[in-house]
Amino acid sequence: MQTTSNPRYRGRFAPSPTGPLHLGSLIAALASYLDARHNGGSWLVRMEDLDPPREVPGSARLILNSLQNHGLQWDGEVLHQSRRGAAYAAALAKLAAGGHLFDCDCTRAQIGPEGSCRGDCRERQARLRAPTATRVAVPPECHIRFRDRALGWSDTALGRDLPDFVVKRKDGLDAYQLAVVVDDAFQGITDIVRGSDLLDSTARQIFLQQLLAYPTPRYRHIPLITDAAGDKFSKQTHAPALDDCSACANLRAALAFLRQPQPPTDLGSTGQILAFATRHWAPGNTPAVLSMPATSKPD
Repeated sequence: MQTTSNPRYRGRFAPSPTGPLHLGSLIAALASYLDARHNGGSWLVRMEDLDPPREVPGSARLILNSLQNHGLQWDGEVLHQSRRGAAYAAALAKLAAGGHLFDCDCTRAQIGPEGSCRGDCRERQARLRAPTATRVAVPPECHIRFRDRALGWSDTALGRDLPDFVVKRKDGLDAYQLAVVVDDAFQGITDIVRGSDLLDSTARQIFLQQLLAYPTPRYRHIPLITDAAGDKFSKQTHAPALDDCSACANLRAALAFLRQPQPPTDLGSTGQILAFATRHWAPGNTPAVLSMPATSKPD
């Protein structure tokens, strides 16, 4: 059953305006929304508009309209990362004062696994040529261990597998990892429900949280919907945009993917479906890996 109001729970959904919502993004938004509402918490929306070259004009408005048309109403104002440059600069200054940053002029050909620096840039700081990216130095022995609410304990050898990642890009744009950490702390986010494709990012973000003395939220990573070829259902793989006129069918499809109890067929509005789904939210029903049930595709 849904609990009473819980001001200690603050969740969020953070889409990038690179195109309209598709079924995969609706699944992530719905899981985050239901977890927040079932626990009596707040649910915020943040627009991760950090990368203008990749943005599709008008898609931020389409995303917000689609969320509303599916009954997923957020609390408070939408936070736009494009307006948060001063906060990211302050975080970078704090990291620099602690001796945690270095510049990097590695080319694409020099970059190592997972985008790591392989050009000995830390030893060549005085001889680097512009443009440079800014990276956070990860000690070789650094391990990040956390308990995911869906997947259990995760132990990442960050210093070995995902070292020295970018926090400021060569083109002057703030990097995703830094912006997410700064904004989660600013918004007081306590719980993050998102796709399992971001599991590697979690270790990096926890590392930054530790350096910046920010609290670490609780995480739940849900499986991704894939297409017939096994590729992630995404804008990059040309996933079709949601039809907002089929919002009820879309919600039922997303609930089926998450292996949630199906609302009775006589519930004909998004509000009724969401109220039922909130009361019966059972995140433990969702396996770590699954595919789209054949019977749950929206019309």
